[in-house]
Amino acid sequence: MDNRSDIEEEVRRHYSEAARGVTGSPEDAGADAGGCESRDGIGAGCYDAGELAELPAGAVAASIGCANPVVGAELREGEVVLDLGSGGGIDVLLSARRVGPTGKAYGLDMTDEMLDLARSNQARAGVGNVEFLKGHMEAIPLPDSSVDVILSNCVIALAVDKTVVFSETHRVLRRGGRFTVADVVAERGAGSSPPADPATWVDCAAGALTETEYRAALEDAGFADVSIAHSHAIDHDLSSVIVRASRP
Repeated sequence: MDNRSDIEEEVRRHYSEAARGVTGSPEDAGADAGGCESRDGIGAGCYDAGELAELPAGAVAASIGCANPVVGAELREGEVVLDLGSGGGIDVLLSARRVGPTGKAYGLDMTDEMLDLARSNQARAGVGNVEFLKGHMEAIPLPDSSVDVILSNCVIALAVDKTVVFSETHRVLRRGGRFTVADVVAERGAGSSPPADPATWVDCAAGALTETEYRAALEDAGFADVSIAHSHAIDHDLSSVIVRASRP
């Protein structure tokens, strides 16, 4: 395998292990699994306690995000939402409640164990307007112009080729659709080549773009009204941000 394939496999392995930990002990999983969730400012602490009370313990325990993209997405009744890298389903389930029975929330994940966990959480939550899909952000298994809102939570930083991810999100968004994601940015962006050790990618720092790089990549993909708001520091040169854009 080339280095890019090795990175994807390392990310898949890491989140498979995280999902298995949640399945075994929902209350404790995610605290010591390493990677992004071991950093300050990562996890379910980014959510309002009232929101978490609505969700199964397994969805909360599996949260490895860096902020709360749902709260800033201004979701409306009847909208179709897609969460990239949906993990245990926390953002999908919260979105489904907001868009109501006439809307729909999709979750996309490449990890079988996370998909199994998310579907189990969906059943426990009793939410019907949800569908979890297996796939990659670089090849979203949905038709053109089929989604109103794209969400993601500390996942796009894990993609090796973010230009393809942004192109795909632009493709599936309807005109006027919104892109609202939580992610991480670095003071110094990722190098032009993936790191020699794929294990370094899962901590979200190795692949993080700078704010300038992030904005330029979205605009190159055709997005407009790009804004990047800082949420909190995660490390000395890594920050959590909420990124918003729209498809004209």
